[in-house]
Amino acid sequence: MEKGVKVVIAGLGSRGREEYAKLARLDPGKMEIVAIADPDLQKLRMTAKEYHIPEERCFTSAEELFACTRMADAAIIATQDRQHVPQALLALEKGYDLLLEKPVSPDLQECIRLEEAARKYGRRVVVCHVLRYTPIYQKVKELLETGAIGEVVSIAATENVGWFHQAHSFVRGNWSNSDETSPMILQKCCHDMDLYLWLAGKTCESVSSYGSMYHFKKENAPEGSTDRCLDGCQARRECPFDAEKIYMDNRIIGYRTGHRQWPLDVLVPEGPSEETLMEALRTGKYGRCVYRCNNNVVDHQVVNLNMTDGTTMSFTMSGFTSSVSRYAKFMGTRGELTVNMDSQEPEKGEICIRRFDAEVTEIEVDVMGLSDDFSGHGGGDRRMVEEFLELVSGKKEESGHITSLERSLESHYCALAAEQSRLCGGKPVVLKEFVKALQEVYVSPSGMTGTAS
Repeated sequence: MEKGVKVVIAGLGSRGREEYAKLARLDPGKMEIVAIADPDLQKLRMTAKEYHIPEERCFTSAEELFACTRMADAAIIATQDRQHVPQALLALEKGYDLLLEKPVSPDLQECIRLEEAARKYGRRVVVCHVLRYTPIYQKVKELLETGAIGEVVSIAATENVGWFHQAHSFVRGNWSNSDETSPMILQKCCHDMDLYLWLAGKTCESVSSYGSMYHFKKENAPEGSTDRCLDGCQARRECPFDAEKIYMDNRIIGYRTGHRQWPLDVLVPEGPSEETLMEALRTGKYGRCVYRCNNNVVDHQVVNLNMTDGTTMSFTMSGFTSSVSRYAKFMGTRGELTVNMDSQEPEKGEICIRRFDAEVTEIEVDVMGLSDDFSGHGGGDRRMVEEFLELVSGKKEESGHITSLERSLESHYCALAAEQSRLCGGKPVVLKEFVKALQEVYVSPSGMTGTAS
């Protein structure tokens, strides 16, 4: 069998190992993993065994990997947020094309520097904005482009983070503290900033935003609570965020209800069992009381975007929702389009068009018929990796939805401008001025002022 594009992977977490790497197992004719890097020796060993990677090509850091002579055509970087750009710069210098996990960086000057480096070395950088690649949103793009509702005038969008997802990832987990990672509006919602601007074909002029860490803080800890859920907490029975309830008994993700994948494999990467999961809750960070963690990211935020053509968008992100889903309504001059994608059951997503003056005023799109694979962000993960590999191999030209670095950075500008607005009490931030101020203080390694597209 013909082997696929040679790839190295830095970062073997739930994205790098569980989503992106698996294409090499499902379709080895498209991708071959030849080297890996991660500081977690257990994940390193597991991945090496699964993909037959020799010990000399297993590294405990991306820096070690990229210090070696180039071993592949492309690199997938799926490490932590603040590691992305320093590691990507090393990889570009070695000659790798990059599939780079989002966000690129919480530091816009780093984003500018990376864009400059990609041009300097003539390499491709594709950002993992996977939602553009999903069957459901590609259908929405097609409908909007063909004028199904006329011109889009306003968008109302909501990201339902989900109560257990908020507790897992943004209170107890890896993205709980923006000083160590990124502001939540960037880490979680640069997806959305990218998606809706792309779908509507809009460019943002200015943003304003409000939000806070409202609930998950020490002063809201119930009476009788303890630092860890399993340390004799007297509030466990009434607390929906009790760690054992979430990871062991929850009907969607709980071990005792038959679940074995995310987020359980974050707690115990290799074959989670009741015993190993309970031990992880007794000793690891995911067993901590949600009111006594080191989190500082918001648990709710609203953003208003004013577009350059005078149209508008309102976006709400909330961790206090029953489902993990995204909902949007596009309101146009001839009708409206609504789209709903549930992360747990994306094949049951909905697209509905309601026309103002048509003979048939309501049209339901058959989402189930759009694809036979809705796994991994509604089918977006696999499609994104496949398209990136086709681009690297020269089998395919860059499509209109490929999330190149140049196209993806506007979402970061919007998200970080929204965060600045939030911190300044909702004061509007003009994007051109926001980015220009950073460009004026950024000096490239060559001594020239950096630029951003």
